[in-house]
Amino acid sequence: MAHPPTSFMGARLARSLMTALTVLALTAVAAACGGAGEPGERAAAASPSAGTGTAAPGSGGAFPVRVEHLYGTTEIKKKPERIVTIGLSDHEPVLALGHKPVGVVDWFQRSPFTDWPWAKQAWGGAEPTVLGLREDGVKFEKLVTLKPDLIFAMYSGIQQEHYDQLSKIAPVVAQPKGYDPYAAPWQDITRLAGRALGEEAKAEQLITGIGEKFAQVRKENPQWAGKTAVAADSFKPGQYSAFQKGDPKSAFLAELGFTIPEEITKQAGTSNVAEFGSEGLNILEVDRLVWLTTGKEPWERIKNDKVYKELKVAKEGRDLFLTYQDPPIGAALSFNTVLSIPYAVDQVVPLLKK
Repeated sequence: MAHPPTSFMGARLARSLMTALTVLALTAVAAACGGAGEPGERAAAASPSAGTGTAAPGSGGAFPVRVEHLYGTTEIKKKPERIVTIGLSDHEPVLALGHKPVGVVDWFQRSPFTDWPWAKQAWGGAEPTVLGLREDGVKFEKLVTLKPDLIFAMYSGIQQEHYDQLSKIAPVVAQPKGYDPYAAPWQDITRLAGRALGEEAKAEQLITGIGEKFAQVRKENPQWAGKTAVAADSFKPGQYSAFQKGDPKSAFLAELGFTIPEEITKQAGTSNVAEFGSEGLNILEVDRLVWLTTGKEPWERIKNDKVYKELKVAKEGRDLFLTYQDPPIGAALSFNTVLSIPYAVDQVVPLLKK
């Protein structure tokens, strides 16, 4: 069963990064990076010249490039051929730009990893090495054996110390500046990936196309303008989460034309969600409420909560229940990338219009 994103996603991933990187600093770096040279340059030189067909043709002339992110500037000296993504959704903008990562982190434990309907064609039958699961973090011994020449950590909440240690293996692109962990807009992440891959023009083209798709939805549904909407989940009986405006799921609803209540964002703080018990369910009294759950089992439990049953949004049927998988609409919202957004729009908009 897939594990959906949670408010402790960042904390768990950070703890696992810290543990694994402590070991990595003592052992794996020496194995992967023996000899002199700048961080990242050594691992790139060690990469097999044949590669695995992971780099898009025709982009070599853009290099070297310099990429600014939260922890400074990373220089990528040549076209990457062995890309690893440790952010939970970083592989998708990389795929959209024509590159197939050799290593990834698995958010939803989907098997095969490449079987998401919006990404299957882009993978083209290739299967990356899964470096770890969302709740367990990255298995860095696997990462080292892949001999990456570029590491993306844009949607990972990576800390400075982890960034510094990973940079001893290969150039690292961390999250965009100016945002809380897991709160950078998909546009910024796409541009960051495009810059690192020498594909800036293609990145802008993708962003423009999706922007036009959202604009068309807003034009066709002017009734949503100014209406409030919330994406929510309930992992355990009596425990609820509402995603703040920087979370990808809420950002998606905002681009459809809805407004995310500031109260939820304020209550969430630097977390991606506001958490509360049944007594706090009034915060979900909005115009449209979108529930995202692992399977359909929680639906009746939520609907039968004594407090929830009294909310107008429930009584008037303005709530919508979706699953993370089967169908994977919730996963598409959670990724909220240049690959998953078109699928999410096509699936969600008709349901919201009912």
